Amino acid sequence: MKIKDEKYYRSFQVFAYVIVTFVTVVCLIPFLLIISASLTENESIIRQGYNLIPPKLSLDGYRMVFQFPQEVLRAYGVTGATTVIGTLMGLFLITMAGYVLQRKDFKYRNQLSFYIYFTTLFGGGLIPWYIMLTKYFKLMDTYAVLVLPGLMSPFLIILMKNFIRSAVPDEIVESAKIDGANDFTIYWKIVLQLSLPGIATVGLFLALHYWNDWFSSSLFINDQTMYQLQYYLYNIINTISFLANMGAGTGVALSQDVPTESTKMAMALIVTGPIVLLYPFIQRYFVKGLTIGAVKG
Repeated sequence: MKIKDEKYYRSFQVFAYVIVTFVTVVCLIPFLLIISASLTENESIIRQGYNLIPPKLSLDGYRMVFQFPQEVLRAYGVTGATTVIGTLMGLFLITMAGYVLQRKDFKYRNQLSFYIYFTTLFGGGLIPWYIMLTKYFKLMDTYAVLVLPGLMSPFLIILMKNFIRSAVPDEIVESAKIDGANDFTIYWKIVLQLSLPGIATVGLFLALHYWNDWFSSSLFINDQTMYQLQYYLYNIINTISFLANMGAGTGVALSQDVPTESTKMAMALIVTGPIVLLYPFIQRYFVKGLTIGAVKG
């Protein structure tokens, strides 16, 4: 009977590995298509479509993006700085909020939790938000406007609160108080140390938000030297589309000279590259933090 069970177990393992391998390949195909298209001649993409192996190699898309390398590097620097600063500040505030809201000795934790949850259902809208940031907070054309609005998220606060509640036993906090530790010492030396999976999960969400943000630049930034990478590349796409449409409308063969499709794929690869390289380092923390912190409480 034991041999039979081991046989079923091994068969299940083989089947599971086959399924996981198939799903992995399916998920990798779009990314491989992007890489291939970014290295393919634009005319080949228009005529033959996308292929896993480039029929005609070309770097025209990358040349188009890096036609002004200083501007691209500047936009990279703005996005990188806002991502790092916003993620670190957001983690500090969100972990502190989550720790306070899960403490049973905090009298108003339920009222504040309801207030935070209420903001996910109702909001003032885009126009009052824009007026508040520009007219009253004077954040127009400042780097602060790229960081401050995204620091706190109701979903991430609730996720962090539930994770800390699951990961930090009350007995450890009580014993630390008996030993003379104050609230900030407990938070800094105990809560944060036991909450690394949750911190990695929330940090990844924050980093993705800041890295992919282009809307803030479109609303609040007029100075081109302060554009984020996403918005800078968005403007390049609009310029390329305008040139291609203008060439098609006037009858001039301008659309063949502008590598529209290969440039789009090159920009997609440039944008997603850093995040794709970051994810494997925090994957184990991310999965654990997402599953534990998602428990309703």
